[in-house]
Amino acid sequence: MGAVSTADPAWRELDSGACSIARTLAVIGEPWTVLVLRDLLNGVRRFDELVDHLGIARNVLTRRLATLVDAGLVETREYREPGRRARHEYRPTPAGRDLRPVLLALMAYGDRHHAGPDGPPAVVEHDCGAPVEVREVCAEGHVLTPTDRVRTRPGPGSRRRVGAGGSAG
Repeated sequence: MGAVSTADPAWRELDSGACSIARTLAVIGEPWTVLVLRDLLNGVRRFDELVDHLGIARNVLTRRLATLVDAGLVETREYREPGRRARHEYRPTPAGRDLRPVLLALMAYGDRHHAGPDGPPAVVEHDCGAPVEVREVCAEGHVLTPTDRVRTRPGPGSRRRVGAGGSAG
């Protein structure tokens, strides 16, 4: 019998379905979902306001909001305007607000690579007035640059792909 390797399996040997990115995209990866989250994080709360601002079909918005509520990213709160029936507004939960850096990173990418000739269409600022930046920082406080090498190692929830260099599990 040969020696048992204690080296980490190569990335291609891991089950890609067990990836946190894949699991997150299963919830927010449908068309419109990230834009719905963007608007909710920016204070657009009511169904008709979302329809109007996004230009989204009502049936699509209904499905996207239901998915976000079911995933625990958005909660509903009842409100009633005088003389009207009760309705719901939608608010990000703490888990939904945890996606803000993801949306800011998407925005920064779009600003760098897809902004029009006039520049970015929006700037996100802190209460102090300074623009918000998304940075990659290691746990030791080192700020990463785009050319810094990083590696992805298997975490406690990783699984080998079936038939990929060893047994599944």
